[in-house]
Parts: sequence; C-alpha cells; structure tokens
Amino acid sequence: MTDIPTETNGHRPEWPFDLTPIPEQGGPIDDKPRADVVDGAEVVSLDTARERRHPYPPTPAAPEQDPRVLQGEVIRVDLPGGVDRDWRAELEEKNRTRRPVVPLWLRSRTEAIETLTWAGEYGAYVAGYQLSRTPLYAGRLAARSPRGLARLIYGMVRWTFDLEGEPVRLTAVQKADPEAYLKLSRQRDSRVRLRVWVTGAALVTLLIASLIVASAPTVAQWSALAVALAVLGVIGRPADRPLIDRAVLPTRVEKLTSDIVVRALTVLGVSGLNAKADVNFVAPITREGPGWRADVDLPYGVTVTDVMDKRERLASALRRPLGCIWPEGDSSIHEGRLILWVGDKDLSKTLVKSPLEKASSHDVFKGVPFGNDPRGRLVTVPIIEHNILIGSQPGQGKTASVRELAAGLVLDISTEPWFHELKGTGDLDPYEQVCHRYVSGIDDAAIGYAADSLALLRKEVMRRAAALKALPADLCPDRKVTRQIADKRSLGLHPLVAIFDECQNLFAHPDYGAKAGEDAEFIIKLGRALGVVLILATQRPDKDSLPTGISANVSIRFCLRVAGQLENDMILGTSAYKNGIRATVFQPKADAGTGYLVGATPMAKVVKAAYLDTPATQRIADRAHALRAAAGVLSGHATGQQPEATAPAYDLLADIAAVLAAGEAKVWNEIVVDRLAELRPETYGPWAEQEGSAKTAQLTGALKPYGIKTGQVWGTPKEGGKGANRIGIVRDDILNAITERDGKKGSGAIS
Repeated sequence: MTDIPTETNGHRPEWPFDLTPIPEQGGPIDDKPRADVVDGAEVVSLDTARERRHPYPPTPAAPEQDPRVLQGEVIRVDLPGGVDRDWRAELEEKNRTRRPVVPLWLRSRTEAIETLTWAGEYGAYVAGYQLSRTPLYAGRLAARSPRGLARLIYGMVRWTFDLEGEPVRLTAVQKADPEAYLKLSRQRDSRVRLRVWVTGAALVTLLIASLIVASAPTVAQWSALAVALAVLGVIGRPADRPLIDRAVLPTRVEKLTSDIVVRALTVLGVSGLNAKADVNFVAPITREGPGWRADVDLPYGVTVTDVMDKRERLASALRRPLGCIWPEGDSSIHEGRLILWVGDKDLSKTLVKSPLEKASSHDVFKGVPFGNDPRGRLVTVPIIEHNILIGSQPGQGKTASVRELAAGLVLDISTEPWFHELKGTGDLDPYEQVCHRYVSGIDDAAIGYAADSLALLRKEVMRRAAALKALPADLCPDRKVTRQIADKRSLGLHPLVAIFDECQNLFAHPDYGAKAGEDAEFIIKLGRALGVVLILATQRPDKDSLPTGISANVSIRFCLRVAGQLENDMILGTSAYKNGIRATVFQPKADAGTGYLVGATPMAKVVKAAYLDTPATQRIADRAHALRAAAGVLSGHATGQQPEATAPAYDLLADIAAVLAAGEAKVWNEIVVDRLAELRPETYGPWAEQEGSAKTAQLTGALKPYGIKTGQVWGTPKEGGKGANRIGIVRDDILNAITERDGKKGSGAIS
C-alpha cells in the first residue's frame, strides 16, 4: 500500500484512512505482491469499506493525486443554487403577491369617485379657461398673419431657387475650385427647374381656390379668410411667445420615482441604508388617492421603525412638507416592508368635514365615521363591544374628537347618551337636550355627579347581565347585545354610551377618585358585551389620573400629540413607542386633530379627526332631538327630570365580612346574598330577588374586580337538610382582599 505524503507546509493533510482502491474483478490493478491477499483470498478493511460507502467521501485538497486514488465528482451539501423548490409553495406565494387586475383607485368607490371628479373638474376648468380666451387667441393670429405671409413668401422663394445652397456654392468660388462649383451649379439647375414647376402649380391651384371662394356665399368666404389668417398666424408666431396660455401653472411637486425614493432613503443616516444598499421595489410606484404610494423592501436588518424615526429628514430629502410624508409598515409580510405614501397636500392644512353634518340619522352598530387617514380615506370607529380612550396635550383637538363621536351616538335613537364634560367650558352643551344624564363643570358637585353616573352604570351592568342571560337562545345566541335586541326597548338592553371628557379631574379627585376608578374598571371589563360603553378623554395620562386597570383594558385608543414616550405608551399601550407608533412626531397646534388610532383598524393608523364647530354641532343636536322626540325616547335630563339618586355608598367586602360568622370558612353565594339583603335591603335587595343561578351570579360578578373567584364549596341549606357542593366563597379570600386593598390605600395608590 502506498501512503499519500504529507506536505510540510500543512496545506495537504494526512489522510487517516487507506485510499488504495479495491481491485476490480479480473485481476489486481498492479502486479506488485499484495500483503493483504492470502491464499487467493482478499482481506478487506471494514473501516475502509464503510468510508467508501459514505455518500460524500473526502477528497484530497492538492491538485496532484496518486494515480491509484479513486477519481470522482465532489458534491457540497451547502453549494448555493440548483436546489429543488416546492412549486406549490412558490405558486401560493405568487398568488398572494399578485397584482390586482383592476387598479386600486378603481376598486374603492370613494377613491374612484374622487379621482374621476378631480379629472372631470380639471378638464372642465381647462376647457372653460381656453374657450374664454378664444377672442384673444383670434386677435393674436390676426396680428401675426402679416409676419406669417412674409415668412411664407420668403420661404417659398428660397426653396424655389435653391437659395439655401448658396453659401456652399460661394465657398467653392472662394476656394477657386471650379470642379466643385460646376457640380453644385448643375445640381442647382436641376432642382430649380423642378421646383419652378411645383411652385407654379401651387400658385395656380391657390388662384383657382381664391376664385371659387370669391364666388361662394359670404359665410364660406369668412371661413376661408379665418383659416388663412389662422395658418399665417401660426407661421408668424414668435419663438418666445406661445399662442395659447397655460390654464394651470406647472406644479413644483415632483412625480415620485424610484430614483427619488432611493436618494431620500440613503441620506437618512440609518445604519445599513446607504448608497450601496439593496433597496427593492416590490411593486411599481402608483397613484393612490391624493398622492403617490411606493412599496419598498428595505435592506436586510433595516426596519420600518428606523425610517419612521427619521421622518423629518425624509421629508427634507423628498422636498415636501412634513404633513405630506407618511411612512408605515406592513408587518404581515415582514418588518422591512415599507409603504411610503407622499401626499400632494399637507395633512395639517386639510380640513376634514364630517359626513354626519348632513346625515338625517345614523346606526351606531355600524360604527361612527371618525375622520380621514392621510390618503383621504374615511375611517370608522366601532362603538359596540368597545371602550375608547382619547388622550393628548391641551389644545390638540381632543374635545373635537369627542364631539364627532358624540354626533354619531345622538343620531341613533336607540342609544342612551350620558355625557359628562368635566372641563366646564360647555364644549358638549349642544348635546344636553338629548342626554339622559348630563353635566358640565369642574366643581365638586359636577365631579360627584359623574361619580354617581359610574355607580349607576355599575348597577346597570349587573342588571343587564341577568337580563341578557334570561333571554332565549334563539334571540340571543352569542350572549351579547345586537341591533335586534337593542330595538326592543322594553328589554332595556339598548346601547348606553357614557362620555367623560377630562376624566382625570374625576379619577384624581381625593374623595370620588378611588371609587370611580373601581367602578369604571368594572364597567370596562364586564359591560362590553352588554351594550354599556365608556368613552374617556384625558390630557394627563398618568397612573394617578388614569388608573392602570382602565388604560390596560380599553380596546380602542386615539392619541394626539403628547410630549414623551411615557405618555405615548400610557394611551396607546405598552411598547407602542418601541414599535414605531409615536404620537410625539406630531407638531404642536399645526397637527391639531391628527393622531394615532389603535384598535379600530387591523393596524395602527394615522387619522385626522373630522372637525365640528359649535354651529354644526348645534344643528346635529337639534336634528337628533327632533328624531328622539318623534320616537318618544327622550328621557332623564332631556325631559327635565332630576338626577337619579345613587345607592348609598357601601363597601362590599366589608359587608360580606360582617355577615360571615367567625367559624364559617366557606359559605354558599345564595346564603351570602340573603344575608347582605337583610343587612342593606336598599342595596342588595334586588340581588336576593333573583332566582337560581342568577342570584349567585350577582355576587360572582361583583367580586371579580377585587380578584376574588368563586367556586364549588361544601355546605348545608339554612333551613337544614342534606349537604352539597354549590357555588360559594372562602372567608379567607375576603379578608385577604380587604387587607391588600387597605394597604394600597394607605400607601397612596389608587385601587
């Protein structure tokens, strides 16, 4: 056996196995004696045979090989390209990313109407502009016709006698080149002979036409004269003075192109995004609404958030106002998919009109038209089964946003509005005439009235829970309020929407704040499916003025301009700032009414809320009052009734602890409810009047905000009898909850 030598420089490693080939049938490869052949039999190394059977045997690195070493093709498992692909997966991906047959602007009724309206208005304006200047253009043609006649005669003479070749012939004379001159002269003579006949024929034809026109009616004569003057006027037009004026001056806004987008992105200073970076356009740049849309795949490792952080620099690079530049991502594809929309108009200078200004009525179950996104598309906010939180700095359009939502609520006669304006400026006063409960003020009386409303709403939630459960399954299969149920006024399950503007004045109040916070959290958690909705607006989103139990459970959030990350995440939710949803990018005053809307649409969206001034709000409120009066659904404050008296203040946990005996470790719910009704009939009496499971459900629902769960406990009926397992409470759970709550109050926290 011959060993492969190992090079001293280390480039050719020493093989750890025998590379001597196995001889084929018919004889050995060479005639040298084999030490491993004994008595006509071949001794084969098992290790060597196994290595040769390996699908990817190692090969020597050096170009020189021993002639006895096996030759073959080496296949690398990590070799790029040539990999079989799943054609079904590729087809599915192509189907998902295929471009629509119908353009996007035609697929949307709103955008199609807007685009066609714009094109029609533009065409009508240009046509009208030019038609109104027809006498001016006719005068210009008449004034320029003499110059045109002179140019025509001069041109015909030059062409007929080949005067354009005169400079060339003179050059031949100056160079004393007779041969060239004779050649050019013969060429001129042949041209002139032909052109004289052509010119003569043209003149004769023109003369005959003139004679025919002269004998024609006057209208034909004037028409021929007008045509002649128009032709001569066009020929006589000065090069620097066009005949027709521009109806629209050329715009300074550049059409968005891939070169412009790449140039803008590469100057942002984002790591990984430079002139050599691979910026891929996944679709052609198209017109979308009043602007341009570019779908871009950013380089590997660059996210959309990196670009959104540089929005001001991006606007500078694109030479557009900041309110025209709206980058957003599409995380459903990947974090590097950028959708860049560049508008024609600055959003901050656009006035969004409410479609409710002219609406005779509205269906709140279809949501409330709230405003427009930067592309001019209407954005609707769902109301039923949601609670809404609106926050911003003062003067950024928070109350105007509340006004728009309130307009949609009052125009639905099935909705019962409870409005509380705790700033005292009367911004919601036009709606007072249709509200079941209404208050406007910042004093303790107004704050107490709002706190009473939350207490009443809490009782209403518990009543509705029992009422909804009692409905037959065919009427209420999903156990939630629907339009069909809401229209049955006798059931008392119509939508009840309460607005608390400047709610921080309520939740931060030293006397009413803690209890109001507990009631609001209870309503938000349980009232969603029962038709009870809270709309909260605040300008101070901190843990004292907006309890975390409230901010963490609302489903729709609208954040206008705020100062920093903390306020941003208090309103929009934890990590919103980190994920690029940043209301800090809006400019003070300039972007009033513009904010990030989260929860109303599949992805966070920039929206400018529709603006209703006081006269427009008053007209909507008057229309709503007439609708409700005709339907006979005005109630409460709208009919002049005095405020509803709330139940006396009570402490549920303390009352339960009072009715439990010291030796009772576990007690059934129904027994606790009966004891509570004896303790406070005016408060717990309605609970005890319920039958069966509805009776126990009252206590179970009331204990949920305190984190106390009910379960199966062993007990015996109060009148005696056989013991059984029924829904009940554990006494230690009640005592622990009281201890934990009192400890938080002692530390100054709001429970």
